[in-house]
Amino acid sequence: MKETNSLPTRIDNPSSSRRRFVTGIAAGGALMGLGIAPSLSFGLTANSIRPQTLRGKQFDLNIGYQRVNFTGTERIATAVNGSMPSPILRWREGDRITLRVTNHLAHDSSIHWHGIILPTDMDGVPGLSFDGIKPGETYEYQFDVNQSGTYWYHSHSGFQEQTGMYGAIVIDPKEPDPVSYDRDYVVVLSDWSDEAPENVYAKLKKMSDYYNFRERTVGDLWRDIQNKGVAQTWNARSMWNQMRMSDRDLSDVTDYTYTYLMNGVTPDDGWLGLFKPGEKVRLRFTNCAAMTNFDVRIPGLKMTVVASDGQNIEPVTVDEFRIGVAETYDVVVEPNDDSAYTIFAQSIDRTGYTRGTLTSDTSLAAEVPKMDPAPILGHRDMGMGMNHSMPGMDHSKMSGMDHSKMPGMDHSKMPGMDHSKMPGMDHSQQGGNNKKLGKAGYGSTSSITHVQSEFGPHVDMRADSPQNGLSDPGIGLREHQRLYGRRVLNYADIRNLYPTIDQREPSREIELHLTGNMSRYMWSINGIKFANADPLQLKYGERVRITLVNDTMMTHPIHLHGMWSELETGDPKYIPRKHVVIVQPGSKISYLVTADAIGRWAYHCHLLYHMPGMFREVRVS
Repeated sequence: MKETNSLPTRIDNPSSSRRRFVTGIAAGGALMGLGIAPSLSFGLTANSIRPQTLRGKQFDLNIGYQRVNFTGTERIATAVNGSMPSPILRWREGDRITLRVTNHLAHDSSIHWHGIILPTDMDGVPGLSFDGIKPGETYEYQFDVNQSGTYWYHSHSGFQEQTGMYGAIVIDPKEPDPVSYDRDYVVVLSDWSDEAPENVYAKLKKMSDYYNFRERTVGDLWRDIQNKGVAQTWNARSMWNQMRMSDRDLSDVTDYTYTYLMNGVTPDDGWLGLFKPGEKVRLRFTNCAAMTNFDVRIPGLKMTVVASDGQNIEPVTVDEFRIGVAETYDVVVEPNDDSAYTIFAQSIDRTGYTRGTLTSDTSLAAEVPKMDPAPILGHRDMGMGMNHSMPGMDHSKMSGMDHSKMPGMDHSKMPGMDHSKMPGMDHSQQGGNNKKLGKAGYGSTSSITHVQSEFGPHVDMRADSPQNGLSDPGIGLREHQRLYGRRVLNYADIRNLYPTIDQREPSREIELHLTGNMSRYMWSINGIKFANADPLQLKYGERVRITLVNDTMMTHPIHLHGMWSELETGDPKYIPRKHVVIVQPGSKISYLVTADAIGRWAYHCHLLYHMPGMFREVRVS
């Protein structure tokens, strides 16, 4: 890290590129060497500046630099109104909101109102929605609020989201709230690194497992031999080695560099939420992390999930849930009067956690639970089932199995087939004429198809038999009911509280494959990175089904701007509406989209360092 006597900085590469792409990922935020003007002010040093709550219809938001200290070393965050997280914005359904956003940074900025349905020029994506906000300039966002619930906002420029520019939005309903509660807390989960995000990204591009210190060792090999024998261990390890993959690649970035935060507070300090005896407490969980999916539980307390991505659902009582990057969940808990409880959010890879305490008495302490064992990826997460397509893999090494006699074997995938002759270049342009569409609400009934663009050194895995991800709580959670008696939420549990608004059948199906090469840290959709991809074209008013197939072994949270993603859970009359959909490793999932918003929209994986490649423009005309 580079330091000066007068200004602590978190930028360790002053020559970072300032080129701006549509997603803004390549934009550097270097402070050193930019000649920052005296008018650019810095807030006071603080371990965590508690965000204030701003209410009303008119808001003035100032984007600037802020000194913070989460690890014992001062760094510079990107903050709104001097706080990290940014202020909680409290709106009311039916109001017309005006937000004047002034950029005090040395480079362009923006704010995207995540999950808010609004006109395309108010969406806040540089290169699609508008040109961004130049240094020293003010941009006025103005739109009508036609929804209620829990959402959030963040920068869509550079790596500003990673450096602290995110905050929660709570929209109070116009009609009486169907959820009964006495106290209301926003719980913002996030990840912080003292490293410059440009450097984190550069390290991943050079060595994708740079932050992974759980790769297999000689000790692991010896234990496997003792438990499985030499032959089985050799076959299993040969398979992974030939694919150049690891069964422990759950997260690209771990606690080696990350400190996990709850409402801007480190786990050492712990966020504190107070309640009065007898109160029902509503907790609005918002995952504002750049790269971390969290698993949340409150030992000793049942959680009744009442909203998903801001939308009211039929209440579901669980012990634990996974919240993907950019998702929100509202839960209601009923704590006992004389107890303290730990709100515990562990990272999906189990390398770290953040926590808070819910209590009626500050003198009461709650035990912090141990993290669960780190999960290990298996065949299911490779989308293998009984069929598989792994580039460079010697199938004869797989436990001596005769694949020609395996039930359900798709012989069209057998060696000798010329995949380059397969029809179609890009499923993003695929219509529904050559597919027999399943009924609305029940998901896709068609077989998946891999196209030419998915074959090459830029794709290291293809899932030929992906599992349906609807009932899967995810890697690391599947056995928790059996092992610990903890009920875990899955998407199949979610049922919208109100009837489905658009009950039309889909007119066509679009199949999109989430693809990549982990060792080269290359991410794409259908094997085509964003820079080379054509826009996804939708016709205004049409009802389409999007089926996502995850051809990687990582969990991807996929976000469509401007329109709802209506998850097909098997109940067409009460389809839940989401703005982010988690796609489990080696799995597929389907949702319906009503193209009711004309304009240019972003569609991407919300893992920040995947976004440069795993991104599409959606055009509705």
